[in-house]
Order: sequence, then structure tokens, then C-alpha cells
Amino acid sequence: MLTEAQQNEFWTEGYVALRGTFTAEETAALDQAFRRLEARAQALGGPAVVEGSLFVVERRPQAPLRIERIVWCGGAEPELGHFGRSPKLTVPVSQLLGDTEMDQLINQAHIKNPGDGVAFHFHQDSYHRRYGTELFSDVNGRGSFVQALTAVDAMTPENGGLWVVPKSHLGGHIPTGDGRLPDGSFERAAAVPLELAAGDTVLFGPFTVHGSGANAGTTPRRVFINGFCSPGANRREYPGAGTGFRVRALHAAA
Repeated sequence: MLTEAQQNEFWTEGYVALRGTFTAEETAALDQAFRRLEARAQALGGPAVVEGSLFVVERRPQAPLRIERIVWCGGAEPELGHFGRSPKLTVPVSQLLGDTEMDQLINQAHIKNPGDGVAFHFHQDSYHRRYGTELFSDVNGRGSFVQALTAVDAMTPENGGLWVVPKSHLGGHIPTGDGRLPDGSFERAAAVPLELAAGDTVLFGPFTVHGSGANAGTTPRRVFINGFCSPGANRREYPGAGTGFRVRALHAAA
């Protein structure tokens, strides 16, 4: 469970890093599942649904395959579904949401290989959850969504690691038509690199501004992303999850 200091850090900074969320054995299992997903992706000519997982890939002449993301990756790799609902994730998330029950919306694999050019501009997850529309309601008054990003490999600025803007969540949702934040809407110079070891996890809320560049290193940057909302918050349909896969944390929220 999160300590009081960790909860305070989340609410003050907009995110909190949890070291050693998964054991070396569990992280090795994540690694093998990701390798199997990548092997499936390499056999595809373009975006496709495979056993309930949406592979968003792009094939380019004389360039590495771009694997943008694998949505609801637990469909093709059920072990990733189980890991995504592990108490190691759902218990701390339940503390932040303030409820033992939650709806899982996200179960994704993100893979960045050296030279593939995959990058994610600075954004808020609130855009993707459809804040400001009839598809999402902030039912707990604190964002009603928590995302957990687990490193499958060591994550550094060189291999396309995450950059986060501390305290950016305090301004709430920034309206945008295409997910790209308007110039001057956040302090880009305040972004800090978030370095994680394999098996570490970072939790952040829907309004925290974050992004990542392309992999310019020599090692992969693979992350396992799971997102949860308060019951009744979401009305958007997600691949594999519908309007939400109901999950109950094993320990009471604190």
C-alpha cells in the first residue's frame, strides 16, 4: 500500500514513482510476454486485431517496424491481463481513487526500439479519456482516473524515456482539439526525465503533462501501461474493455 508520504507526493507533484513493484521473476515474465507480442507484430503488414488485442503498427520501406502500441494486450497475452490487475497495481490505485472498486480502461504494451522513431508529444491523459465531453465525468472530484506505467526495461532519456512536468496537474484539464497542448499552456522547460529500473512503476493522474521522445539509445524501451477510473466515470468504449472491466482491489482503500 502507498504510504502517506507517497500519497502526498502524488497529489502534490502529480505523480509518484514506486521502486521494485514487480520482482525480477515477474519482470522476466513481462519481458517474455512482450517478446511474444513483438514477434506477432513483426508478422503484420499493418494495424490488425489479433486475439482481442489491437496492434497499432506501421510498416515503412527500408526502416524498422513502428509498433505504436498494442491495445488490450492481455487479449493476445493473457498473462499481461493478470499482471495488469495485480494487487501491486490495483491496491495503490484504489487508495488514490478512494474506492476498492474501479473500472480498468487501459491494458497496453508500448514498444520503442532504437531507430524506430516512435515518440509521444507532451499531453494529458484527460484528453484521451474525453474529459469535457459526455463520455467522462469526474465523479470523485480529483480526476477519477489513475494510470500506472511499469518499466519492462530500464528507462532513460536516451532510450525514449518519459518526461513529466511536476505540478502541471494543478491547472486541471487543458482543452485541445487534437491532444496537442497549445503553446504556453504548460511550462515545457520544467519537464524532468523519469528514470525507472525494470519492474518499477510510476502512477500519475489525468491532468499531469508528460511525453517522450524517440529511442536514440541502443536498448529497447518497453513499458506496460494500465489505466483505471472510478466506477461511473467512463462512458467511452475501449477495445477489449468496453466501457470498463470492473476490478476490485484486494485491500481496503485508505
